[in-house]
Amino acid sequence: MPVCRASNRAQPGLRYTEPSVSAERKALLQIHFCVVLWGFTAILGKLISLDALDLVWWRMLIVALAVLVFPGFWRQLRTISGRQMAIFAGIGVVVALHWLSFYGAIKLSNASVAATCMAVGPIFMAFVEPWITGRSFDRRELLFGLLALPGVVLVVGGTPSGMRLGIVAGIVSVLLVAVFGSLNKRYVEQGGALAVTGLELGAGAAFLTLVAVIWPGGAAVIEMPDSRDMTLLLVLALGCTLFPYALSLIALRHINAYSAQLAVSLEPVYAILLAMLLLGEQRELTFSFYLGVTIILLVVFGHALTTRRGSVS
Repeated sequence: MPVCRASNRAQPGLRYTEPSVSAERKALLQIHFCVVLWGFTAILGKLISLDALDLVWWRMLIVALAVLVFPGFWRQLRTISGRQMAIFAGIGVVVALHWLSFYGAIKLSNASVAATCMAVGPIFMAFVEPWITGRSFDRRELLFGLLALPGVVLVVGGTPSGMRLGIVAGIVSVLLVAVFGSLNKRYVEQGGALAVTGLELGAGAAFLTLVAVIWPGGAAVIEMPDSRDMTLLLVLALGCTLFPYALSLIALRHINAYSAQLAVSLEPVYAILLAMLLLGEQRELTFSFYLGVTIILLVVFGHALTTRRGSVS
C-alpha cells in the first residue's frame, strides 16, 4: 500500500483513489520530467532582465493566451461549473504570488539559492496537504522533511549575507507552493488539465494586472520586453511552464501532493548544475552550500526508497 492514504472522511470536491503501482510509477516519471524542465526556470529568470512582477505577468499572460488556441481547452471549459472556475481562479492567484516571490528571490540572491529553497517544501506540505485534502497525517512525511533541515541550515550558512533576503523570499514562495499544490490535488479531477491551466494562469495574470495598476507608478510598472527578453519569455512560458504545468496536473491524479513536492525538491540539483554551467554561480557560493544540497538530495532519495517499499508491501 502507498505510504500516504486518503482519509475516510468525505471531502467536498475530493476524489482520492488508491493508484496502481504502474500508474503511480508513470506519474512519478512525469513529475520528474516536469522537474527537469522547471530546473531551467530559475536560470531563465536570472537571464531575463525584467523585474519579478513584469516577468511573472508576461509568463502567465503568454501561457494563458497560448492555451486559448487549443480546441481541447474550450471543450474542457464547458464541463466546468462557475463555482469550480472560481476555485481554479483563486488557485491561480496563489500561483501568481508564488512565482512573484520565487523570482523575487532570484533577483535578491541568485538562481541556485532560490531553487534550493524549494527543499523545505516537504516540511510545509506534511502539514498543509492533510489539512486541505483531508487525508491522514503521516508522521514519516514530517520526519523526512525535518531530516532535510540540516541541509537547509548549511545552505543558508554557505550563502553570502547579502543574499539572505532572497532566502526569505524563497521560503515564502515554497509555502505558497504547498498551498496551491494541495489545492490542485483536491480539485484537479473537477476539470481537464488544459482548462485548469488556462483558468489558473489567466486568473493569475489578471490579478497581477490589478497589482500593477495599484502599484506606485500605475500601469507603467509592466515593462515591454526587448527582443532578447521576449525570446527567453517564450521559452519560459511555453517550454518550461505550459507543458510541464499541464502534465503535472495529470500526474497529480495518481500521486499525492507530498510525493510530488519531494520530486520537486530535486529542482535545485538541476538548477544548480545549470547555473554552474551557464552562469558560473559556483564562484558565489561555498562548500557549506553544496554540502547542504547533498544532504537534501539524500533525504529525497531516502523517502523515495521507503515509499517504494511501502507501495509493494
